[in-house]
Amino acid sequence: MANAPEFIIDGLKATVEGKEILKGLSLKIKGGEVHAVMGPNGTGKSTLASTIMGHPKYEVTEGSVSLNGEDVLEMAVDERARAGLFLAMQYPSEIAGVTNADFLRSAINARRGEGNEISLIKFIRQMEAKMKELEMNPEFMHRYLNEGFSGGEKKRNEILQMLMLEPSIVILDEIDSGLDIDALRIVATGVNAMRTEDRGFLIITHYQRLLNYIKPDFVHVMMQGRIVKSGGPELAERLENEGYDWIKEELGIVDETVGQEEEEFKVPMNTTAPKY
Repeated sequence: MANAPEFIIDGLKATVEGKEILKGLSLKIKGGEVHAVMGPNGTGKSTLASTIMGHPKYEVTEGSVSLNGEDVLEMAVDERARAGLFLAMQYPSEIAGVTNADFLRSAINARRGEGNEISLIKFIRQMEAKMKELEMNPEFMHRYLNEGFSGGEKKRNEILQMLMLEPSIVILDEIDSGLDIDALRIVATGVNAMRTEDRGFLIITHYQRLLNYIKPDFVHVMMQGRIVKSGGPELAERLENEGYDWIKEELGIVDETVGQEEEEFKVPMNTTAPKY
């Protein structure tokens, strides 16, 4: 990429089924930066990821989201993916009849554009190399997308997609949930391999343990649908040791939630469907 990306969320408000979940959230991510968003359940973290990627259930009522000066909210979901946004989901969907290889090659070609498609040989070599990095069985290349995969295998598959698509802004929504230490280490290694000035990260997590492997530049605490406190890696360590009550007491927050968050995407939102 020629220029480092700049991703700006400014005063974002969003509702689901008439209930306001995001209540004026602002955040700025530049290439080379890793931002971690932490907070208790029901504070709007996954809603933020879903809203950024254009989930139709979430209605933006105020604020803006831009990537390199372009209005993200005016883009269709596939246009957001082509522009360089990527979401690794907490609960990836299973798609019978579409292999991992077919899905990924279609996704890559959608980003590259007509007339600039990746050759089959180059694609296979790249995919095999990335799967080896993630310690994935080569047979997974020919299996249907996430079908019959364990939770850890699905998460590795999400990171495989990230490695192959090379997005400019990566959103990881609780990618660590359900992972054992070995799988967490492998996933984190894949993420760290992508840390360059050409790419920014937004990591949504409940736990400090992921941040032991992926060192954030900034840590943000989300409550009541907005960011209420920001700091460096030391903030995540304090949250791990002391929980969130001290922040609630410091800011006079009685109830930190905005209601139970909705489920993740029911269909993959990172690209258009393969064409046959």
